[in-house]
Amino acid sequence: MMWVFLVPCFFNKFVEIISFMNLINSFLDYLLLEKKYSKHTINAYRHDLISFKNFCKEVYNQNNILDINYPQIRSWIVKLVDTNISNQSINRKISSLKSFYKYLQKIEAVQKNPLVSHKALKTPKKIQVPFSINEVNAALSDISYQNSFEETRDRLIVELLYSTGMRRAELIDLKLNSCNFSENYIKVLGKRNKERLLPLLSSVIKTLTFYIRLRENIETSVDNLFVTRKGNKIYETLVYRVINNYFSNVSSKLKKSPHILRHSFATHLLNEGADLNSVKELLGHSSLASTQVYTHNSLDQIKKVYKEAHPRNVKK
Repeated sequence: MMWVFLVPCFFNKFVEIISFMNLINSFLDYLLLEKKYSKHTINAYRHDLISFKNFCKEVYNQNNILDINYPQIRSWIVKLVDTNISNQSINRKISSLKSFYKYLQKIEAVQKNPLVSHKALKTPKKIQVPFSINEVNAALSDISYQNSFEETRDRLIVELLYSTGMRRAELIDLKLNSCNFSENYIKVLGKRNKERLLPLLSSVIKTLTFYIRLRENIETSVDNLFVTRKGNKIYETLVYRVINNYFSNVSSKLKKSPHILRHSFATHLLNEGADLNSVKELLGHSSLASTQVYTHNSLDQIKKVYKEAHPRNVKK
């Protein structure tokens, strides 16, 4: 592995002999070690950049990053459009490439980012509809937590996602020692290794306590809170399947996923008058802009508060 980002002052002397793949690997190391990006994010960057590298080789027989220009990048974008993938997915791939070039500028490998003036493709604004409170309660009423280990685990998954708003990856990576029963909170390691403490409801603590008692009977070598019946760490598709299965019985919404449950958590808090900054902290967002996407679902509540509070509308 070539740790190019550690020696930028010497890089431009050797750039001609450094392979495209080595540059990609160096960039991914930078994201992992310096930026503290998650493995999931890094894998997405890797896939996007290797796709671009292969395109340059196949179409232009191009191996040197310095010889690639914007018209060639544009032709890659056109090819992506022709594959009928969404503009949102294409924009993510372009963003990966743009970040890669920013890194090359940082280490003085290139003088200019060829994507600096590129405008993202237009994408329709998708409004994700959260579950209603009744739907969440109905889903939970369908899941017993005393019949078996797996049913108890699945109920706890639903309860934790809805009552804390944590991400699916954060839930999967929870450890046994993440739970603090004396202070009633759970410790979550979020994006870029940012740690936050999330309060636990008494009902969740009840399920959590019962689950841990059942987990002690599972033979396992991992310290993850959530495990399979065979003692392995749970995985993304398992969590998705749990949410999709239980909410399919109570909701007709098209999308039923862990993210929609996180979305419901934020929306329901805001509808009940929670402060936007507090919701931001609970969700682990770095800026309010990320949290504000949930406020559109609270518009009816906002209108109600406005009509009841505005002096021009208050009945005497």
